[in-house]
Amino acid sequence: MNLEVKGLNIEYTEQGEGTPVLLLHGWASSMDLYKGIMNALADRCRLVAVNFPGCGKSETMSEPWTLDDYCDFVLEFMEKVGLKDPIMIGHSHGGRVTLKMTAEKQVNPPKIVLLDAAGLIPKKSFKQKAKAKSFKAIKKVLTLPVIKNHSEPLLNKARGYFGSADYNSAPEVLRKTLVSLVNTDLRDIIPNISCPTLLIWGDKDTATPLSDAKIIESLIKDAGLCEIKGAGHFAFLEQPYLVHSILQSFIK
Repeated sequence: MNLEVKGLNIEYTEQGEGTPVLLLHGWASSMDLYKGIMNALADRCRLVAVNFPGCGKSETMSEPWTLDDYCDFVLEFMEKVGLKDPIMIGHSHGGRVTLKMTAEKQVNPPKIVLLDAAGLIPKKSFKQKAKAKSFKAIKKVLTLPVIKNHSEPLLNKARGYFGSADYNSAPEVLRKTLVSLVNTDLRDIIPNISCPTLLIWGDKDTATPLSDAKIIESLIKDAGLCEIKGAGHFAFLEQPYLVHSILQSFIK
């Protein structure tokens, strides 16, 4: 299904009847990854999942977005599909959006679920800091007016060497969006979240490490953390039956 949100043609899907649930996927991902969770909860919930701009068959925005833009997008989407105070489930970037919206009382969910969620700025190792500094220096030189028109191939090579896989695979508008997102830290507002919060996390997650989960858990009064042993950043896909059982218990 498709509808217009913030002037963009956006793809979404829904399944089941009952308690409203909104599912938000991670960066450069897709609502398709939620098929298992939706099947597991369809006997008790109306589940609505949406593809963020630039993901799946959703249209890409023309200008870079901030986290506030994503929150505005979700609010408009919820209004258009008739979702009021849904339980929110967010993986990675979807978790970041969920944290922001819930902490700032833009939504009033009865419960939220964070799946290997983003939202904290990780501490960089010395190697990571040196790599970032090197890229900034190279980019500064290659974008000088005198050589800018001839330096794009070299700049792309530098991005390929110094950038993350998510950064390198994205078009320019999404690259700039990603830079804005990963430099947004929510730890100061997370304590404002008062609803019951379930964190499900792979203990081998390297993208949003388990240490982030423990920080988030400590900042939310009514929060509980379920560690999925041996799983990485997509714990809900790596251990689906376990995660589905946990969700079925939390969303009765």
